[in-house]
Amino acid sequence: MNAQELLQEISDYCRQTGLAESTFGRRAVNDGKLANRLRHGGRITTETLDRIRGFMASNRSPTDRATVIARSHVAQTTPGPSTANIPATVPAAPLNATADDPQRNFRFFDNRQKYLLFVNTCSEKWVIGERVGLELANIHPRPPAVRVFDAGVGDGTVLARVMRAMHDRTPTMPFYVVGKEISLEDIRLALQKMADRFLEHPSSVLVLTNLAYADAPWLAVKSMTAASSMVWHELPLAGNTAYRFQEQITALEPFLAENWKARVSPKTGNPVYDRPVVLVIYREDHKFLLDPIIPKPGGTVANYDLVIASQPYRARAPLEFKAKRVIAPLARALGPGGRLIAIHSHGHDPGMDIIRRIWPNDNPFITDRHQLLKAVKNELGPAGRDLNFNAYADNRSLFRYDMHTLPSEISESIGTSTLFAAWNAAIYVAQVEDDRLASVVADGSYLDATREALRQHGGLWFYDESFVISRRRD
Repeated sequence: MNAQELLQEISDYCRQTGLAESTFGRRAVNDGKLANRLRHGGRITTETLDRIRGFMASNRSPTDRATVIARSHVAQTTPGPSTANIPATVPAAPLNATADDPQRNFRFFDNRQKYLLFVNTCSEKWVIGERVGLELANIHPRPPAVRVFDAGVGDGTVLARVMRAMHDRTPTMPFYVVGKEISLEDIRLALQKMADRFLEHPSSVLVLTNLAYADAPWLAVKSMTAASSMVWHELPLAGNTAYRFQEQITALEPFLAENWKARVSPKTGNPVYDRPVVLVIYREDHKFLLDPIIPKPGGTVANYDLVIASQPYRARAPLEFKAKRVIAPLARALGPGGRLIAIHSHGHDPGMDIIRRIWPNDNPFITDRHQLLKAVKNELGPAGRDLNFNAYADNRSLFRYDMHTLPSEISESIGTSTLFAAWNAAIYVAQVEDDRLASVVADGSYLDATREALRQHGGLWFYDESFVISRRRD
């Protein structure tokens, strides 16, 4: 079923029952803007689809129910255009699917194979690290430390590069660095990059947490139940060599495996933590100096000099979600003179050309920086009066990153491994779900489309879009 078919059913139901669409949305799924979001390219989980269909089935007369069942049967049996070619699709669920079925609750960023292949074959993390590093010239840190928050640590490449740039610019200032990441695999990868950071810059406090965006900058949760189950763990690193630090960080593995667990929310399909965790790491021989910086259980001040929000949300997520649940809380965490740099995929590149060759009408990038900043400003209201919202011109906002290839690989005979890497990068950036890929991969046409795009453009690259929110200095 695609979005237009679902909208038609909702419209028919509302006409037959005399309900307004907003009332229907609130009663069915507690979302008065459901129909409006679907019309503008919004996507819903199969859990939400089941709730919608269940509400309509249980709140209509027998005659109406028979009419809708007949309409549904016609929609399923009448040939028509593939739903993969329609941008606002509702993922179809198998009849025997359950709430625990991972395909029902699939979240694209959790596909480890695609993620790891992408980050190791494309230069996005490098380029983002350089772009974020440019913001260090514009921050105004105040004692006792330079305060940085990374809203999505990922594999740690961006954060490690930024910390190197911070040391190069301010080698004697203490660092207080907080990173949010819910994925256990990403936390493992990020920690393995940190041993040399404690060697080069010993006056560093690194905090990693799995808390939500609204809580992570302050290292505190609002729910009493969650607060009572919080795991707070400190690791004072002994010794003074990167090898010793590496050994102690690696020894965290059992702790992480036991506590850094996530489960799938049956309501949203997104991962949520089993229990909140805060991991604090610093050098034991610098504890006296760092005492004013080391956070304590019960919450801490935010007042960050730099907030990094690199790909913090799905491109296809609703505008309201991006503004309210992600960017607005991060903007509130800025200190005087602090800057939030947000980066997300932009499209309009050879990667999107590959996608359009398969799905001509697909448009994953439904929100640009101008719309998002406007929504954040509205969400913050009076709290945003001392903030500057900087969209910038395209020549400053947009930047390019490439897929790593040898000059000989883009030729008349492009190797299969290069085609696979390019296809993976394209579908990863466009966030194409697995259930849409099955039929495409089966006939092999995706490799032909990828080959044609690589030959036409002489390679593969992508564009990211950035914007900055800054707080005025006192």
